[in-house]
Amino acid sequence: MPLTLLDILAFLCFVTCWIGYTWFARVKAKNTNCIARCLHQHRIHWMNELMTRDIRVGEAALLANLERNIAFFASTTLLVLAGVLTLFAQVERLEAVIGSIPYADFPNHAAIQLKLGVLAFIFIMSFFQFTWSMRQYGFLNVMIGAAPYDELGENENLRAYAKQMAIVQDQAAHSYNYGLRSYYFSIAAMCWFFHPALFIFASLLVVYTLFYREFRSRAVKAITAAQEHLRIEHTKKRGQNIDE
Repeated sequence: MPLTLLDILAFLCFVTCWIGYTWFARVKAKNTNCIARCLHQHRIHWMNELMTRDIRVGEAALLANLERNIAFFASTTLLVLAGVLTLFAQVERLEAVIGSIPYADFPNHAAIQLKLGVLAFIFIMSFFQFTWSMRQYGFLNVMIGAAPYDELGENENLRAYAKQMAIVQDQAAHSYNYGLRSYYFSIAAMCWFFHPALFIFASLLVVYTLFYREFRSRAVKAITAAQEHLRIEHTKKRGQNIDE
Protein backbone atom coordinates (compact mmCIF):
# COMPACT_ATOMS: atom_id res chain seq x y z
CA MET A 1 0.00 0.00 0.00
CA PRO A 2 1.61 3.32 -1.06
CA LEU A 3 0.08 5.34 1.78
CA THR A 4 0.46 4.67 5.50
CA LEU A 5 -2.35 5.02 8.03
CA LEU A 6 -0.91 8.38 9.11
CA ASP A 7 -0.92 9.54 5.48
CA ILE A 8 -4.59 8.65 5.12
CA LEU A 9 -5.49 10.40 8.39
CA ALA A 10 -3.52 13.48 7.31
CA PHE A 11 -5.31 13.58 3.96
CA LEU A 12 -8.72 13.22 5.64
CA CYS A 13 -7.78 16.05 8.00
CA PHE A 14 -6.82 18.19 4.99
CA VAL A 15 -10.11 17.55 3.18
CA THR A 16 -12.11 18.14 6.35
CA CYS A 17 -10.30 21.43 6.99
CA TRP A 18 -10.91 22.68 3.46
CA ILE A 19 -14.55 21.62 3.07
CA GLY A 20 -15.35 22.33 6.71
CA TYR A 21 -13.93 25.84 6.65
CA THR A 22 -15.69 26.64 3.36
CA TRP A 23 -19.02 25.57 4.87
CA PHE A 24 -18.30 27.35 8.16
CA ALA A 25 -17.33 30.64 6.46
CA ARG A 26 -20.44 30.57 4.26
CA VAL A 27 -22.80 29.97 7.22
CA LYS A 28 -20.98 32.31 9.60
CA ALA A 29 -21.07 35.17 7.06
CA LYS A 30 -24.88 35.18 7.19
CA ASN A 31 -24.98 36.57 10.74
CA THR A 32 -21.44 37.83 11.46
CA ASN A 33 -19.52 40.76 10.07
CA CYS A 34 -16.67 39.50 7.92
CA ILE A 35 -14.94 40.46 4.70
CA ALA A 36 -17.47 38.66 2.47
CA ARG A 37 -20.55 40.06 4.24
CA CYS A 38 -19.34 43.65 4.56
CA LEU A 39 -17.91 43.88 1.06
CA HIS A 40 -21.23 42.70 -0.33
CA GLN A 41 -22.88 45.69 1.33
CA HIS A 42 -20.20 47.94 -0.14
CA ARG A 43 -20.91 46.49 -3.58
CA ILE A 44 -24.61 47.30 -3.20
CA HIS A 45 -23.73 50.89 -2.29
CA TRP A 46 -21.31 51.03 -5.22
CA MET A 47 -23.86 49.82 -7.76
CA ASN A 48 -26.49 52.23 -6.41
CA GLU A 49 -24.04 55.10 -6.82
CA LEU A 50 -23.20 53.87 -10.31
CA MET A 51 -26.83 54.28 -11.39
CA THR A 52 -26.67 58.01 -10.57
CA ARG A 53 -23.59 58.62 -12.76
CA ASP A 54 -24.06 59.39 -16.41
CA ILE A 55 -20.36 58.82 -17.21
CA ARG A 56 -18.99 55.56 -15.78
CA VAL A 57 -15.34 55.64 -16.77
CA GLY A 58 -14.25 55.29 -13.15
CA GLU A 59 -16.25 52.10 -12.68
CA ALA A 60 -14.82 50.66 -15.90
CA ALA A 61 -11.28 51.33 -14.65
CA LEU A 62 -11.97 49.77 -11.24
CA LEU A 63 -13.48 46.63 -12.77
CA ALA A 64 -10.63 46.36 -15.27
CA ASN A 65 -8.17 46.46 -12.37
CA LEU A 66 -10.04 43.65 -10.59
CA GLU A 67 -10.05 41.55 -13.77
CA ARG A 68 -6.31 42.08 -14.27
CA ASN A 69 -5.63 40.65 -10.81
CA ILE A 70 -7.71 37.57 -11.58
CA ALA A 71 -6.13 37.12 -15.01
CA PHE A 72 -2.71 37.21 -13.36
CA PHE A 73 -3.61 34.37 -10.99
CA ALA A 74 -5.29 32.38 -13.77
CA SER A 75 -2.18 32.51 -15.98
CA THR A 76 0.10 31.85 -12.99
CA THR A 77 -1.97 28.80 -12.08
CA LEU A 78 -1.38 27.32 -15.52
CA LEU A 79 2.38 27.79 -15.11
CA VAL A 80 2.34 26.18 -11.68
CA LEU A 81 0.21 23.31 -12.98
CA ALA A 82 2.68 22.76 -15.83
CA GLY A 83 5.48 22.57 -13.27
CA VAL A 84 3.59 20.04 -11.14
CA LEU A 85 2.85 17.84 -14.18
CA THR A 86 6.52 17.99 -15.18
CA LEU A 87 7.46 16.54 -11.80
CA PHE A 88 5.68 13.29 -12.74
CA ALA A 89 8.63 12.60 -15.04
CA GLN A 90 11.12 13.46 -12.27
CA VAL A 91 9.79 11.34 -9.42
CA GLU A 92 13.18 9.66 -8.82
CA ARG A 93 14.91 13.01 -8.40
CA LEU A 94 12.12 14.19 -6.12
CA GLU A 95 12.56 11.07 -4.00
CA ALA A 96 16.27 11.82 -3.70
CA VAL A 97 15.62 15.40 -2.65
CA ILE A 98 13.03 14.42 -0.04
CA GLY A 99 15.25 11.62 1.25
CA SER A 100 18.09 14.09 1.85
CA ILE A 101 15.96 16.32 4.11
CA PRO A 102 16.37 15.60 7.84
CA TYR A 103 13.30 14.17 9.60
CA ALA A 104 11.46 13.80 6.28
CA ASP A 105 9.19 10.79 5.82
CA PHE A 106 10.68 7.91 3.83
CA PRO A 107 9.86 8.64 0.15
CA ASN A 108 7.74 6.14 -1.75
CA HIS A 109 7.45 6.20 -5.55
CA ALA A 110 3.71 5.50 -5.74
CA ALA A 111 2.94 7.77 -2.77
CA ILE A 112 4.77 10.69 -4.37
CA GLN A 113 2.77 10.23 -7.57
CA LEU A 114 -0.47 10.27 -5.57
CA LYS A 115 0.60 13.43 -3.76
CA LEU A 116 1.52 15.08 -7.04
CA GLY A 117 -1.90 14.12 -8.35
CA VAL A 118 -3.58 15.80 -5.38
CA LEU A 119 -1.49 18.92 -5.92
CA ALA A 120 -2.34 18.99 -9.63
CA PHE A 121 -6.05 18.58 -8.85
CA ILE A 122 -5.91 21.56 -6.46
CA PHE A 123 -4.47 23.84 -9.13
CA ILE A 124 -6.92 22.60 -11.76
CA MET A 125 -9.81 23.52 -9.46
CA SER A 126 -8.13 26.86 -8.76
CA PHE A 127 -7.91 27.57 -12.50
CA PHE A 128 -11.61 26.80 -12.93
CA GLN A 129 -12.49 29.22 -10.12
CA PHE A 130 -10.35 32.05 -11.50
CA THR A 131 -11.70 31.72 -15.04
CA TRP A 132 -15.30 31.55 -13.78
CA SER A 133 -14.64 34.71 -11.78
CA MET A 134 -13.36 36.44 -14.92
CA ARG A 135 -16.48 35.41 -16.85
CA GLN A 136 -18.77 36.73 -14.12
CA TYR A 137 -16.98 40.08 -14.16
CA GLY A 138 -17.62 40.07 -17.91
CA PHE A 139 -21.33 39.53 -17.20
CA LEU A 140 -21.22 42.46 -14.79
CA ASN A 141 -19.70 44.70 -17.46
CA VAL A 142 -22.62 43.87 -19.77
CA MET A 143 -25.13 44.69 -17.02
CA ILE A 144 -23.40 48.01 -16.34
CA GLY A 145 -23.45 48.84 -20.03
CA ALA A 146 -27.20 48.16 -20.10
CA ALA A 147 -27.93 50.15 -16.93
CA PRO A 148 -29.91 53.36 -17.59
CA TYR A 149 -29.12 56.69 -15.94
CA ASP A 150 -31.07 57.49 -12.76
CA GLU A 151 -30.22 61.05 -11.73
CA LEU A 152 -31.78 61.04 -8.26
CA GLY A 153 -31.32 57.35 -7.50
CA GLU A 154 -34.91 57.04 -6.27
CA ASN A 155 -36.25 54.65 -8.90
CA GLU A 156 -37.00 51.47 -6.92
CA ASN A 157 -36.94 49.30 -10.03
CA LEU A 158 -33.43 50.52 -10.91
CA ARG A 159 -32.32 50.13 -7.28
CA ALA A 160 -33.39 46.49 -7.52
CA TYR A 161 -31.42 46.23 -10.77
CA ALA A 162 -28.38 47.67 -8.99
CA LYS A 163 -28.75 45.02 -6.28
CA GLN A 164 -28.72 42.27 -8.93
CA MET A 165 -25.50 43.75 -10.34
CA ALA A 166 -24.03 43.66 -6.84
CA ILE A 167 -25.00 39.98 -6.54
CA VAL A 168 -23.20 39.12 -9.79
CA GLN A 169 -20.14 41.00 -8.60
CA ASP A 170 -20.34 39.24 -5.23
CA GLN A 171 -20.43 35.82 -6.92
CA ALA A 172 -17.41 36.77 -9.04
CA ALA A 173 -15.57 37.80 -5.87
CA HIS A 174 -16.50 34.51 -4.19
CA SER A 175 -15.02 32.55 -7.10
CA TYR A 176 -11.85 34.63 -6.86
CA ASN A 177 -11.72 33.98 -3.13
CA TYR A 178 -12.11 30.22 -3.66
CA GLY A 179 -9.24 30.31 -6.15
CA LEU A 180 -7.00 32.13 -3.68
CA ARG A 181 -8.04 29.69 -0.95
CA SER A 182 -6.79 26.87 -3.17
CA TYR A 183 -3.35 28.48 -3.13
CA TYR A 184 -3.37 28.55 0.66
CA PHE A 185 -4.27 24.88 0.91
CA SER A 186 -1.78 23.94 -1.81
CA ILE A 187 0.96 25.12 0.55
CA ALA A 188 -0.38 22.69 3.16
CA ALA A 189 -0.47 19.93 0.53
CA MET A 190 3.20 20.50 -0.29
CA CYS A 191 4.06 19.76 3.34
CA TRP A 192 2.69 16.24 2.77
CA PHE A 193 5.78 15.43 0.70
CA PHE A 194 7.95 15.83 3.81
CA HIS A 195 5.82 14.32 6.56
CA PRO A 196 2.09 13.65 7.15
CA ALA A 197 2.30 15.18 10.65
CA LEU A 198 3.56 18.42 9.10
CA PHE A 199 0.69 18.14 6.59
CA ILE A 200 -1.85 18.05 9.44
CA PHE A 201 -0.23 21.01 11.20
CA ALA A 202 -0.10 23.05 7.98
CA SER A 203 -3.79 22.33 7.23
CA LEU A 204 -4.82 23.57 10.66
CA LEU A 205 -2.55 26.60 10.33
CA VAL A 206 -4.14 27.52 6.99
CA VAL A 207 -7.62 27.33 8.53
CA TYR A 208 -6.55 29.57 11.42
CA THR A 209 -4.93 32.08 9.03
CA LEU A 210 -8.02 32.24 6.83
CA PHE A 211 -10.35 32.60 9.81
CA TYR A 212 -8.30 35.40 11.36
CA ARG A 213 -8.00 37.34 8.12
CA GLU A 214 -11.65 36.99 7.13
CA PHE A 215 -13.27 37.46 10.56
CA ARG A 216 -10.84 39.05 13.03
CA SER A 217 -8.34 41.19 11.11
CA ARG A 218 -8.06 44.97 11.37
CA ALA A 219 -9.17 45.20 7.74
CA VAL A 220 -12.49 43.55 8.65
CA LYS A 221 -13.02 46.01 11.51
CA ALA A 222 -12.28 48.98 9.24
CA ILE A 223 -14.58 47.71 6.46
CA THR A 224 -17.36 47.10 9.01
CA ALA A 225 -17.04 50.62 10.43
CA ALA A 226 -16.97 52.11 6.92
CA GLN A 227 -20.15 50.21 6.05
CA GLU A 228 -22.01 52.00 8.86
CA HIS A 229 -20.71 55.39 7.72
CA LEU A 230 -21.93 54.69 4.19
CA ARG A 231 -25.34 53.65 5.46
CA ILE A 232 -25.71 56.93 7.36
CA GLU A 233 -24.66 59.02 4.36
CA HIS A 234 -27.03 57.20 2.02
CA THR A 235 -29.90 57.70 4.50
CA LYS A 236 -29.14 61.42 4.65
CA LYS A 237 -28.94 61.63 0.85
CA ARG A 238 -32.26 59.90 0.35
CA GLY A 239 -33.87 62.16 2.96
CA GLN A 240 -32.59 65.26 1.18
CA ASN A 241 -33.91 64.00 -2.15
CA ILE A 242 -37.36 63.43 -0.64
CA ASP A 243 -37.40 66.96 0.86
CA GLU A 244 -36.47 68.47 -2.49
